[in-house]
Amino acid sequence: MLFVLLFVELVIAQNGKILDKQLVDLSKTEVWYRISENNILKDEFAHLNNLDFFFITYQSDSLVINGILIEPKSSGKYPVVIFNRGGNRDFAPLNLSTIINYTSKLAGQGYVIIGSNYREKDEFGGKELNDVLNLTETVREIEKADPNCIGMFGWSRGGVMTYLSLKESDRIKTAIVGNGVTNLFQLIKDRPKMETAVLAECIPDYWKNKELELRKRSVIYWSEKLSKQSSLLIISGKNDKRANQNTTTKFVEKLSELKYDYQYQEFITDHFFSNKRNELDQLVLSWFNKRLKNAD
Repeated sequence: MLFVLLFVELVIAQNGKILDKQLVDLSKTEVWYRISENNILKDEFAHLNNLDFFFITYQSDSLVINGILIEPKSSGKYPVVIFNRGGNRDFAPLNLSTIINYTSKLAGQGYVIIGSNYREKDEFGGKELNDVLNLTETVREIEKADPNCIGMFGWSRGGVMTYLSLKESDRIKTAIVGNGVTNLFQLIKDRPKMETAVLAECIPDYWKNKELELRKRSVIYWSEKLSKQSSLLIISGKNDKRANQNTTTKFVEKLSELKYDYQYQEFITDHFFSNKRNELDQLVLSWFNKRLKNAD
């Protein structure tokens, strides 16, 4: 019994520990052909010259988790934003293209960005939540990261991870959720294949505990448990076919009733903000500058 307790304590103590950190040469990756022309970064990606990208592995519950880290090249101490990817398992994994699209302009304005690909056994908001929360320990090892100034940014399924993080931790000073899922009961009604091909395959004992497990992952049922130390910017595309906007507005109404510190903005665009990327970048930067970097 003593050995087991010591082992558990050791595992907990090692959670978030960086196991490997490899500098990435963007010019030698597949993404280079999209962001460059004549072997020079296109103007819209010129800010990448001021950033270092790393592939990392870190420990979480005795597992080895893959992630990506972006640091400004300039010396200094920077606020941190944890980015939570969408998708599940091998669908829409966190890669260089994704993290560049959603966070590189933010990093270029003086932020450390770190994101997880979650563990292989993805429970869609289950035990892999620890892989996100343990990043708040990982950043303690990053010289340029301020571990006392952490924000979070989740997109689509990453919104589920963000809401769960705000329920379980007070270390997230502010968060942004874009086209996030707030009610999984509505999700499976709108998209039945999400239940049979994703949730039933990912969530342990799904059919036996369906009601309980869906509620556990649906922020609309426990909005009052979100950290009062944090704040939220919720962004929604009116033409989004993947995340039901009506459930988002119902969630927003709940936040109003709770007098939670939030803002809600709608855009006429799709799930990926295809025609509104510049507006999205500016909004994300403005929010984190005000609520994280320059917060009182």
